[in-house]
Amino acid sequence: MRFLALTLPALLLAGAAHAQAPVKIEFWHAMNGVKDQVAGYARDFNRSQSRYEIVPSVQGNYRELLPKLQAAIKAGNPPALAQLEFTQVPDVAASGGLTDLSGFVDDLPDAFRNDFVPAAWKAGVVAGKNYGLPWNLSVPALLYNANVLKSSPEGWTWTQMEAATRKLATGGRKPLVVTAEAWTFEANVLSRGGSLVDGGKPALNSPEAVEALTQLTRMSAQGLAQPRGLNDVAGGVFDFARGKNLFIMASVANWIDARRIPLVKVGLASFPCEKAASCTVPLGGGALVVPKGATATERAGAQAFWQYLMAPERLADWVEATAYAPPRRSVTQLLGKWYGQNPQIRAVHAQMNRAVPRPTLPQYADWIPLIEKAIEQATTGKLSAQAALDAAQKAALK
Repeated sequence: MRFLALTLPALLLAGAAHAQAPVKIEFWHAMNGVKDQVAGYARDFNRSQSRYEIVPSVQGNYRELLPKLQAAIKAGNPPALAQLEFTQVPDVAASGGLTDLSGFVDDLPDAFRNDFVPAAWKAGVVAGKNYGLPWNLSVPALLYNANVLKSSPEGWTWTQMEAATRKLATGGRKPLVVTAEAWTFEANVLSRGGSLVDGGKPALNSPEAVEALTQLTRMSAQGLAQPRGLNDVAGGVFDFARGKNLFIMASVANWIDARRIPLVKVGLASFPCEKAASCTVPLGGGALVVPKGATATERAGAQAFWQYLMAPERLADWVEATAYAPPRRSVTQLLGKWYGQNPQIRAVHAQMNRAVPRPTLPQYADWIPLIEKAIEQATTGKLSAQAALDAAQKAALK
């Protein structure tokens, strides 16, 4: 009887602990276009175990989510898991807002960790510490009007692009859309073997950057290209649909929505590469981060959900639904049929083999608006490419 008296309370306590509600893991993300897909993964994960409950919440796009997360961190009530665009991670990490996940990453099995493309891990590393876990990876691509172009621009150089637009610029048509957006401009500079950062310092007016913007400025002035701002997406889609514009530099993930544009067959090709021997592409997309203040249990739940998302069959489903590039090499084996049906996606995703992380300096986030302002000033004729980039460089050095 004394044994029962001692053990019964312990058993009751164990049963009560087992019956406790799962720990809720609030997950802020920017995947509004595929929010149902994300919600489905969270639902399936929640059903697969009883310790954690992932609660996804769309917080706008990347640029809208960031200030919300920063405010929540400052107020001491951030979500336990969040998605950040790669260039946002360094600044938030440097301000002390993120949890160092290096120990978790180091403890992952070697076979699992080495299955990822190298740039996927490097993109989440700041000052030698891993703050971001790779998720939605993107590479730049060229969307084009396949009703007008009868052959694919796959493998084009920028020289070939300019020559082609000169032939296609008839009847008021301005073939290439030039958006004042930093990522695709980075890709343009990298395609020439250049960079916008040199030894931890800005190189916004590097020779390759000036060369790239000079060409875009020339094409805009000659009616071969149409300058557009980031806020003019609707106008760009309309002009693309009616054939006024034929080429758009975008993320490979934009292909899913682009195919829904009425009256136009949308083709997809790799980003133009000017110097094949030194041509790389900047890895786009985002990482999952654990904001500072998450409990050990919340952190464990966030990490468990990320591992769930990284299962090959789940990643294959994610890639087919979104056109994002697979972060793990083994996933490509599961995409054989889909790639066979969409060979242009296979070619664009192959750029992952020469992808490099975007700059991981905290201050780079402050340089992005300077780059975008320079693009807008030059392509609209307000300043020369050299003057616009010199001004951006001067501001970045302050």
